[in-house]
Amino acid sequence: MSTIDKRWTMGAIAAHIGATIVPGAVARRSPPAGGVEVLPVRGVASLANADQTQITFLSNKKYRQMLADSSALAVIVAPAYADDVPFYALVHNDPYAAFAALTQLFETRPGTPPGIDASAVVANDALLGKDVCVGPGVVIHSGAAVGDSTELAANVVVESGVRIGERCYLGAGVTLCHAVELGDDVRIQSGSVIGAEGFGYAPLRDADEGSPHWRRIAQLGTVRIGDRVEIGANTTVDRGALDDTRIGNDVIIDNQVQVAHNVRIGSGTAIAGCVGIAGSAIIGRNCNIGGGVGIAGHLSIVDGVSVLGMSLVNRSIGEPGVYASGSGLQEASSWRKSAVRFTQLESLNKRVKQLEQSLKGEQQDD
Repeated sequence: MSTIDKRWTMGAIAAHIGATIVPGAVARRSPPAGGVEVLPVRGVASLANADQTQITFLSNKKYRQMLADSSALAVIVAPAYADDVPFYALVHNDPYAAFAALTQLFETRPGTPPGIDASAVVANDALLGKDVCVGPGVVIHSGAAVGDSTELAANVVVESGVRIGERCYLGAGVTLCHAVELGDDVRIQSGSVIGAEGFGYAPLRDADEGSPHWRRIAQLGTVRIGDRVEIGANTTVDRGALDDTRIGNDVIIDNQVQVAHNVRIGSGTAIAGCVGIAGSAIIGRNCNIGGGVGIAGHLSIVDGVSVLGMSLVNRSIGEPGVYASGSGLQEASSWRKSAVRFTQLESLNKRVKQLEQSLKGEQQDD
């Protein structure tokens, strides 16, 4: 639910994010009446734009010089930068994580009212836990179960046999297809489809013109998603063909990602927008997959791998590390020349081999 109507003080915020308040040089010259702990905080803003009622943060040292000119009431910083803050420093060993916790106090997203909206359609045998919020147009099919304090925004569809854990959030228009299972504290943004049929078809070799050329393979598995998983808008996670598609705990997946059937994603992995993962690929724990990456099917990636944006992963990765593919950006005319040279590589390779053999023959003659 939204916290837009709450009012926070500096002391309450410091306690919530686990930070220590350290007054800077300007603040020490004019301490507030009643103490710094009672100072009201009205919001969160960037380092460049925060005013005297807002809190900001610094996690990248290249912006350190901006601290002196900031008008913020307080800045969340690491201990090494506390002395650079002229007003109040909220000192924390992990400023970015502390900032993330702070933003949740000022979230403005309007929540779905408690209870079941009059326009929702809920099957008589569906099981709803305590304090479930069911928005307008939601459809919950027979045999589904929704855990305590879960929120279903407008037009969510929960098909038969679905299991949703506690404290989950499903944005407007999310569809959970039959028998999908979600753990606790899962967040799925608007328009995503979990458990759609995977792309499985058998070619019919003897098909005549006008006859079907493909036979659909029924997708008999489902999708199982762990705890604290976040999935962005318009992302699709296909159900398994035989085995289940599985996503571990604490995975974050961005918008417009395609996760094909039978894929497995290990806990703690982050996947950026527009990634395409083909069927039966296995991605390990604590991996980072950059935007636009393509991952071929039936391969495996070990734990602790980072793949840079727009790369093509067409073979298994057996060692942790950072991987990339593709060519870097060039001015257009230079890229055209490079593209032509690329088509000449085979002939150049043959010429090099001929030259090597020729040189080798000359050396033997000597």
